[in-house]
Amino acid sequence: MDLPSQSTDEESRRATAEGVAALDRAIAILDAFTTADRSLSLAEIAARTGLYKSTILRLANSLLRGQLLERLDDGRYRVGPATFRLGALYQRSVVAVDILLPIMRDLSERSWESVAFYVRSGDVRTCLYRVESKHPIRYTIREGDVLPLLVGSGGRVLAAFSGQPGEPYETIRRTCNCLAVGDRDPDTAGISAPVFGPGRILLGALTLAGPSTRVDAAFLQRMKRPLLEAAARATRAFGEDASVLEQASLTTEALP
Repeated sequence: MDLPSQSTDEESRRATAEGVAALDRAIAILDAFTTADRSLSLAEIAARTGLYKSTILRLANSLLRGQLLERLDDGRYRVGPATFRLGALYQRSVVAVDILLPIMRDLSERSWESVAFYVRSGDVRTCLYRVESKHPIRYTIREGDVLPLLVGSGGRVLAAFSGQPGEPYETIRRTCNCLAVGDRDPDTAGISAPVFGPGRILLGALTLAGPSTRVDAAFLQRMKRPLLEAAARATRAFGEDASVLEQASLTTEALP
């Protein structure tokens, strides 16, 4: 009498596993598209996902019905309008402080230094959020403080990714970070990286800073990769591709 029940349970588990696998493959198809792609061919999707073309075609039909994909007249695929609606819903649900503060706390825990998030306001920058250093002697900037734009690592990052021409801004755009010792204040030093939102809009600059007696160039060089990883984590959480920041962190050479 127990056999039918056991058989039903096994079939249910198998169906659930197959459903999850199909969902994973559908997500892989959508993940094959990057911000540089206007459309992809079936062969390109297969190459990027490792899925059989027959599997892609079967799953694509479901994605087409849900408007997550569109098939163009030439047979190529592009992401569909439903992805835009989902992105808009995500943006409305995101609260910046909920994303940034945990990341900033993690970076502060790792470095034992102060971490701040700056936003541009015309020709100045404002400290929007701040996590204090664990040291009794620390870099004293408070939330709401207004600082110059074209001095200090945070200001220079904001200026660079707002289109400021020339050096050091070209280098900052290429490396996605700025290290400054005594630039704004002779007694402070810091390193900053940009955080982006959807459409690669500059949201602000993530800055790790402290007194230059303790936070020297060698220390900041060692913290460059953790900072870039934190900026990439925040960028992903805001819904933007963080590959540029991730690549910058991988190519960073930390000093011993």
